[in-house]
Amino acid sequence: MAKQYIKIRGANEHNLKNVSLDIPRNELVVLTGLSGSGKSSLAFDTIYAEGQRRYMESLSSYARQFLGQMEKPDVESIEGLSPAISIDQKSTNRNPRSTVGTVTEIYDYMRLLYARIGIPHCPKCGREIRRQTIDQMVDQIMALPERTKIQLLAPVVRGRKGEHVKLLDQARKSGYVRARIDGNLYELSEEIHLEKNIKHTIEIVVDRLVVKEGIEKRLTDSIETVMGLSEGLMTVDVIGEDPIQFSTSFACPDCGISIEEVEPRSFSFNNPFGACPDCFGLGYKMEFDEDLMIPDKSLSISQGAIVVMGWQSCSEKGSFTHAILEALAEEYHFDLDTPFEDYPKEVQNILIHGTDGHEVKVHYKGQRGEGVYPIAFEGLIKNVERRYRETFSETSKAEYETFMRITPCKLCKGQRLKASSLAVTVGGINIYEATEMSIAKYREFLENLTLTPMQQSIGAQILKEIKARLDFLLNVGLEYLSLSRATGTLSGGEAQRIRLATQIGSGLVGVAYILDEPSIGLHQRDNDKLLATLTRLRDLGNSVLVVEHDEDTMRAADCIVDIGPGAGEHGGEVVAVGTAEEIMKCERSVTGAYLSGRIRIPVPAERRKPTGFLTVRGAAENNLKNIDVTFPLGVMTCVTGVSGSGKSSLVNEILYKALARKLNRARTIPGKFRKIEGLEQLDKVIDIDQSPIGRTPRSNPATYTGVFDMIRDLFASTPDAKAKGYNKGRFSFNVKGGRCEACSGDGIIKIEMHFLPDVYVPCEVCGGKRYNRETLDVKYKGKSIYDVLNMTVEEAMKFFENVPSIYRKIATLNDVGLSYIRLGQPSTQLSGGEAQRIKLATELSRRGTGKTIYILDEPTTGLHFADVHKLVEILRRLSDGGNTVVVIEHNLDVIKCADYLIDIGPEGGDRGGTVIAQGTPEEVAENPRSYTGQYVKKYLTSQEM
Repeated sequence: MAKQYIKIRGANEHNLKNVSLDIPRNELVVLTGLSGSGKSSLAFDTIYAEGQRRYMESLSSYARQFLGQMEKPDVESIEGLSPAISIDQKSTNRNPRSTVGTVTEIYDYMRLLYARIGIPHCPKCGREIRRQTIDQMVDQIMALPERTKIQLLAPVVRGRKGEHVKLLDQARKSGYVRARIDGNLYELSEEIHLEKNIKHTIEIVVDRLVVKEGIEKRLTDSIETVMGLSEGLMTVDVIGEDPIQFSTSFACPDCGISIEEVEPRSFSFNNPFGACPDCFGLGYKMEFDEDLMIPDKSLSISQGAIVVMGWQSCSEKGSFTHAILEALAEEYHFDLDTPFEDYPKEVQNILIHGTDGHEVKVHYKGQRGEGVYPIAFEGLIKNVERRYRETFSETSKAEYETFMRITPCKLCKGQRLKASSLAVTVGGINIYEATEMSIAKYREFLENLTLTPMQQSIGAQILKEIKARLDFLLNVGLEYLSLSRATGTLSGGEAQRIRLATQIGSGLVGVAYILDEPSIGLHQRDNDKLLATLTRLRDLGNSVLVVEHDEDTMRAADCIVDIGPGAGEHGGEVVAVGTAEEIMKCERSVTGAYLSGRIRIPVPAERRKPTGFLTVRGAAENNLKNIDVTFPLGVMTCVTGVSGSGKSSLVNEILYKALARKLNRARTIPGKFRKIEGLEQLDKVIDIDQSPIGRTPRSNPATYTGVFDMIRDLFASTPDAKAKGYNKGRFSFNVKGGRCEACSGDGIIKIEMHFLPDVYVPCEVCGGKRYNRETLDVKYKGKSIYDVLNMTVEEAMKFFENVPSIYRKIATLNDVGLSYIRLGQPSTQLSGGEAQRIKLATELSRRGTGKTIYILDEPTTGLHFADVHKLVEILRRLSDGGNTVVVIEHNLDVIKCADYLIDIGPEGGDRGGTVIAQGTPEEVAENPRSYTGQYVKKYLTSQEM
């Protein structure tokens, strides 16, 4: 069969320069190139957008109004395009109700499994509850050994106080002879006096039998009589054996608790039928935390120990809150100058939880005079809860929430479901315990599950579906996740690989899958699993287009499209198309130069020596096994390990949050650890992540780095501005005065089109320049403020070369490889890698104290070999001044350039969480237990050759 192609002609989206290209169909194609060269513009904004749009066009206009319209990408024509499915980083569901189980649909099958073959138990005493027909009861009694003596008892009263005279009288009149009361047998003809205030259990003896053939009819009649008396319950007293309980409904014969019919919805925490009634199925509540309200308990109230909103003024004499605390101090005999931690438990309790209705006399002198007010103090927590409920301001609410902590729900203990749903088991465990297991463990559990023949025939099909989906997750290297893990806590790569596993499960053919760096967050060891998954998608008969910088993926691809040669304005062209070998031969291709080894990221000539150490003791967050970890200071340290081994728990949850709390006075709650030693050697901690530098088009590189302030100062000092009396505020597009008021300084106007997509048009008054005419008339070296914002970093460096303060800030943007971005480029148009490098540049331009610690989580996300080369140089520059850099990373080029490695593992999930190796890359490479060491060794030796 002749090779088929997706034929793209004249693509001009973003920075693409009239690209025409044939991409082979039904093959694994990698699009690569420098960060910002136009790969995503081609893959997502052109191919995916057009594939999606064409599919939408085929629907009726009625259906389209609900879907939101897709804009037509700037391309002349695309032929041979299949329906496109994009699996990118950004579309992870952040809803707290969304878990790995619900996203992959495994939880839906589990709910069905538990509803159909689960065994209900009593939520109170844990007894198995079965519903039986009278025929089943007869069969079970007849299965007892022959000649067994039994009596059938009808439990008419269970654990109820009273004399029950009427009931016993009624039984006597009905012709019954005996009753068992509180375990003792009585003749109903005798006088029976029961204690009124004691709980009694009364069982009427309906029949006494000996098990033998031929009693079935009599037994059936007697059981029916018992059921009529006791509302579906029966106790069979076997002489010399334990009694047997029977029930025609799902009810516990001992506790009298009856449970509803078990359905799939009984196990859904998103449905009122299954969700815990207290936390509505979330499993946790947001509650005010005294540790956040009084973070430093070594301070006294007068020194400002209470920092929660509404109580900050309590350390000032003359405030009403201070008057309340004075009154409490007088009543309960304590002093406001004593450190909070030295108060006795009772006093702390009164301050946090209130006086329990007891009134104190508050002397207060306000603007309207003074008086004595009797006040029953409700306690800090209740007071702040009330303020939080009553405020209408979203800002205040958000501020209050910083003093809240997520705590497990007290009723369901974080298990999200009703007690009756949690009492249903399959293989001895309930549905929550099953979702808490790691995927690898749960797969093993299902393999060894023993079921009755009846359960087997019902559950076989469901189990097959669950196992298949679990296998897909195992194949993409996610065996360490649990099904109850919230999707909001997953890394971009993990979320993407989960969606990849779901797609393979759907088994579609003839689709164009477009993926955005699926190897993020994946250790080299697991790369083969991911590649096998991608090739499997291709072999099913799909076109797989991957935007990727990973060397293994490129070498495994059928075809590579290299976009470049530079980034931004210097990119947007197709440099080379072909296999890895063909790309290596292309002289123009930067990718080819790195793949073939013509250009290399050099291993540093020497590993720097630490200036000191920071030690975390007893780290036990998530899967960390109570470990002690030592971080060297003044050097660049890489924390490595397979996915899920506990790197993020150690660095982001414990190290960063503990340092931010101590050094930056941030309101964060670190993960579980005992103590940190060596804090006195640091003065601040900075986390440089890939989150956007701003959420609106008003934020841009110039405002973020602070260079825009200097540029506005410069414009305000020009002769033109002085003559007109303009100050620097005139040159801001965020405040009235200098900006164009027609578009409020946005430069564009949004026009809503109802069932067509919203259209953004340049403002016709200022022509998209954001400022009014008078402001634009002020020129510096012949350029207006708009012209300066429109310059690339490269142009701005030449333009401001004689203004050292501005030049220094802009030069750092150039150093981190962002020469192509415009100073005024809206932050919404920057990639994650670009946002991160702007933050790095801002840090580089500050004068270092030599006592800062920088924390980066996978900074190479979205970076090409050449960008990684630059990044390594920046990170080494950051740590040159005596600062400390801690990086979580899987990229071997970064790992080999670090001064020190900490390898966590050995595996992910439960089998991780310990330190496998630490030392220089050379030392770790010699450790046979370290997976990272084995891979880094190849890189270190290849350099020596």
